[in-house]
Amino acid sequence: MSCYGSLAQWYDQLTGDVPYGDFADFYEAEFQRCGGEFRLLLDLCCGTGTLTWEMARRGYELIGVDASVDMLMQAGEKSAEISVGTAPMFLCQDASELDLFGTVDAAYCSLDGMNYLPPEILPELFHRLRLFIRPEGLLIFDIRSPQWLESMDGQIYVDEQEDVLCIWRADLDREENCIYYGMDIFSRVGELWRRDGEEHTEYIHSFAVLSALLENEGFEDIRLCNEGPQGQFGRQFIIAKRGK
Repeated sequence: MSCYGSLAQWYDQLTGDVPYGDFADFYEAEFQRCGGEFRLLLDLCCGTGTLTWEMARRGYELIGVDASVDMLMQAGEKSAEISVGTAPMFLCQDASELDLFGTVDAAYCSLDGMNYLPPEILPELFHRLRLFIRPEGLLIFDIRSPQWLESMDGQIYVDEQEDVLCIWRADLDREENCIYYGMDIFSRVGELWRRDGEEHTEYIHSFAVLSALLENEGFEDIRLCNEGPQGQFGRQFIIAKRGK
């Protein structure tokens, strides 16, 4: 079963409680803290682009990258709903094959995006991010704390809206150091209901390992922040500056 295929058309409806504005505020506060000009941004693993468009609405130029064509289709359709000065550019790329046309002032990866990436591709990803973030630019991403992900083992969750019902179960694999999510998605089609399934995997990453990988690629001033958006749900933010 695929990941973010059938779910893509329902993703925004099922995640209506995500405080995207708080994420945008958090990133802008880090830009101000760092100093310098931040105008061109990379939204890595941008999904349906809600945060991409929010940052564009605030006057930034955006490049959104995601590996899911279905999610990017949803992101592109928002152009008819949101008025911005410069519309985001969306690219379909795997994170480990990131290839931009030039450098950006900062890159961010939100809402578990980094947890979806297996540990073996992280060295190459951080290498490419160093190439495409300008000197003294910022990299900001969030992860779920290892303790939070481990606590989800065996839990069953239900997300219900008028036309869609999503049931998912989390199972911890300690050998692979990851959480598997099996999802059943029931969506209304006329008077009938359609059932689709997806499998998702989130890998458990520690700050110590991520910090060492970032240092190897020349990132500096690496910080862990537990007080950003959704910190009460185990979300941690890692902020790093690209060295000169």
